[in-house]
Amino acid sequence: MQLMILGCHSATPRANAHPTSQILDINGELMLIDCGEGTQVLLRKHKIKFSRIRHIFISHLHGDHYFGLIGLLSTFSLLSRTAELHIHGPKQLEDIINIQLKASQAFTSYPIIYHHLTSTDSELILENDKLTVETIPLSHRVYTNGFLFKAKPGDRKLLIDKVLEYDIDKAYYKSLVKGKDVVSKTGEVVKSEMVTEDPKMPPSYAFCSDTAFKPDIVPQIEGTTLLYHESTFLQDQEQLCDKTKHSTALQAGIIAQKAKVNKLVLGHFSARYKDLSLFKKEAEVVFDNVEVAESGKIFRYE
Repeated sequence: MQLMILGCHSATPRANAHPTSQILDINGELMLIDCGEGTQVLLRKHKIKFSRIRHIFISHLHGDHYFGLIGLLSTFSLLSRTAELHIHGPKQLEDIINIQLKASQAFTSYPIIYHHLTSTDSELILENDKLTVETIPLSHRVYTNGFLFKAKPGDRKLLIDKVLEYDIDKAYYKSLVKGKDVVSKTGEVVKSEMVTEDPKMPPSYAFCSDTAFKPDIVPQIEGTTLLYHESTFLQDQEQLCDKTKHSTALQAGIIAQKAKVNKLVLGHFSARYKDLSLFKKEAEVVFDNVEVAESGKIFRYE
């Protein structure tokens, strides 16, 4: 699993502060999470192949999370894309895109399949042989979801000493790591678990932006490998959280601590703060493994 931060700031884009967008790669499945203004420029800057993006997830309909989408969709057409594209987001998003295309008398060269999100309960919205994706209902000024991505377990690990001991033909190795039983050269049935071991725990990623402090998401994201949680404010401006439905770095740290995640990444910073290291220090009061998001930063997990 690899996560690349493209943009991680709130509100309006600036020369060195880009609104929310991320690229997540799970077992070769490349997905775009949110699409703030300038996303396609950042994709080019970091040499992300547009054609590899098959799924786009939009958390909510505030401009700093989707204003870059119509431009990206138009560019896909200019590049003669033909592969279908899946967009997962609030129901109104399809109408917005269609109005923009109609007003400019434009069209796409590829089919767009919209997956409307309307539920205020968590739901499974994508499953294939590589991963699953669930919504994480959040608390914001408009209908908002986070997303929980879970890689599926890989193949079992072959124990060569054991395999040689049972005299198993190499042609059966692939079946063994897939969990299938085989017959040795001597006619003995060899169960997969006798000559293999469990694969590593597959990685998972929870994306939580934007939201007020919402401890009831903890059971869903418990044990997550990587948690991205918005931290628009520091505690010195906590009084703004009730009005704006955002969180502080300390509150993000509390969520990470309660959920026992492996690592916390902070983002969606207010422009009022110039020293982003203060966010890390604040969250570390309650949780040790904290990093601050920045454009181009990569997090990798095998």
